[in-house]
Amino acid sequence: MTAIAVVTAGLSQPSSTRLLADQLAAATKEALGGDAEITVIELRDIAVDVTNNMLTGFPSPKLSAAIEAATAADALIAVTPVFTASYSGLFKSFFDVLDKDSLVGKPVLIAATAGTERHSLVLDYQLRPMFAYLRAEVTPTGVFAASSDFGSPSLHDRVRRAGAELADRATGIRTTAKPADTFIPFDQLLAH
Repeated sequence: MTAIAVVTAGLSQPSSTRLLADQLAAATKEALGGDAEITVIELRDIAVDVTNNMLTGFPSPKLSAAIEAATAADALIAVTPVFTASYSGLFKSFFDVLDKDSLVGKPVLIAATAGTERHSLVLDYQLRPMFAYLRAEVTPTGVFAASSDFGSPSLHDRVRRAGAELADRATGIRTTAKPADTFIPFDQLLAH
């Protein structure tokens, strides 16, 4: 069974960010033929724990469980609301407390919600670079949803396409090599 972790950073309840996260999880599970275990990590519920970890360097048991779920999963769905033309601080802080190598090679589907379409570039100018820095394998299709997108056929199509891409990567052969423990000079690489 494929394990999918969903990190959602919506703050309100109900949350359009959580709604989009649930739709992406359902589309991924459907693309996997229903053979998926979905674990949702609501960052709102562990916000104080994330902050305390940033200050002390020690995760609480709740935060440790969330980190383990995110890093042990076969694939990750990461959804954030847009605040001030970027991902939320809570969303970024969660990924800041992860070990820098914990997402290497992990398939990640990125998504964001906002009130208007003018924030749609957050996927390519904020989220993609962050996950590229973490050396995750970001799916080609990211999903942005403005308030007016919910219920539209085009959002449904993007969600299904993104879910299928994540499912393919989660079950396909991919390299998950960790960084080398030692540095090998370029000229020595050429000699082999």
